[in-house]
Parts: sequence; structure tokens; C-alpha cells
Amino acid sequence: MNAFSGTFMNKDKTKKLRSLLAYYSSESTMATEFRRIFANIRVHNSGKEVKTLLITSSTLGEGKSTIASLLAVTVAQRYNRKVLLLDADLRRATIHHHFCLNRTQGLTELLEGESQLRDIIKASDLENLKIITAGRHTDKPAELLDEPRFKQLIDELRFYHDLLIIDSAPVVPVSDAIILGQQADGVVLVVKAGKTQREVVKRACELLQGSNFRVIGVIMNNMKEMLPYYYNYKYYGYENDSPDKKQKQ
Repeated sequence: MNAFSGTFMNKDKTKKLRSLLAYYSSESTMATEFRRIFANIRVHNSGKEVKTLLITSSTLGEGKSTIASLLAVTVAQRYNRKVLLLDADLRRATIHHHFCLNRTQGLTELLEGESQLRDIIKASDLENLKIITAGRHTDKPAELLDEPRFKQLIDELRFYHDLLIIDSAPVVPVSDAIILGQQADGVVLVVKAGKTQREVVKRACELLQGSNFRVIGVIMNNMKEMLPYYYNYKYYGYENDSPDKKQKQ
């Protein structure tokens, strides 16, 4: 899985940031991979509908937030499902960057009783994709996520949406993912190939399985840097023919 985390995060503050959607093409090899991921999720759930999906990683910097965002975009666009992407990583929130939204007026404000649900759901450029950002920084993220108010939120979001994708903090350094996993139908672990140590991944799996969560599978990120050249899509050159190409043959 080759995600492009960071390519839409413009470091030049004088230029307007562009949403992840500006770089997303439904005909790209990346979009094809995310359709396969969603198909595998449904198969591994034994035909049962997945309403709530938790995306996490072993440690930071593995691309989990980008994976969660691209999966949400794919399902909303390709499968015409009503999708809500929830940034529950209250420690290192990222989703608002991906969609050029304000971080504030989000999950933190709701859980602290300052905002109503209708006030924190943000629209995206896709009609079927709604987003709840993390909200302002808090010094007690695990405590907020463990409140009964959060479970009530998940129940309400499940009622109004076909799929709820939750982006969580990494599972090894903090307990947030273990708390959030109690509300999910399935958990997907993102691993960055060539970076994450085997023992760290093993520890993450032990923590998730020890909590009796349904771990649907693992998404290997950054595979382009790890596999032989013949695993690269460009090697096969399989794309739609155009009149111009046919004339050159």
C-alpha cells in the first residue's frame, strides 16, 4: 500500500493548502488498492455489516491517519455509502489537515459538554463524507474517550451513517485504542514497512487480541520501498487505452 502522506501538507505558508481530495483519482492504482481493502474487510467480517471500523498503528509515523482518510473517501465515493470519519487521536490530530478544516469545534468540545453533535459534524467536498475533527488540545484524552458520553456518540453516529471510521492514537504508547476498540466492529492495524520493528508490531497485536477485539487485518504501508520492481504497478503498464496511444502502436 503506497499512500502519499504529507504530499498535500503544503509547507509554504504563503500558499493555500489543498485537500487530500484534490489528489485523489478514482482510477488510480491507489484507489484500486483501497477498494480491495474495503472488499477484504467485508469478507473477513463473515458477511456481517461493518458499521464501525477502528484504524490504529503500533507507533507513530506509520500513516494510519492517511489510510483512514483515503479509505473513507473511497467508500463514500465508490460505494455511495454515508461515511463519517472521526478523528479520535486527541494527542496528535491530523485529519483536519487532510481536508483543510479547522481542528477546533470537534470531538473534545462535544465530550466536554460545550458543543452539540450537530455543531461539530463538518462537511467535505464529497456529499456522502462527513468529518468530525479532534477539537482543541486536551490534557486528558484517555479520560474523555472513556466517558459514557463517547459511547452515546458512537451509537448515534452508527444510526445515521452506513460506516463510521475512527482514527485512533497508536496502540503501544497509549491506551486510547484499547478504549476505542470496545466500540468498534473491527480493528485494522497499519504497519509501515521497513520502519516498524517486528517486536513492536507483535506487542501491538498482543494488546489488541488480549482485549478480545476483532482484528480484521493489517495494512502494510510504504511497500514501494520494500518490494522488488516487479511488484510495482508501473512495471505492468496496465491502464486504459486512448486513441492517441493506439495510433502510436
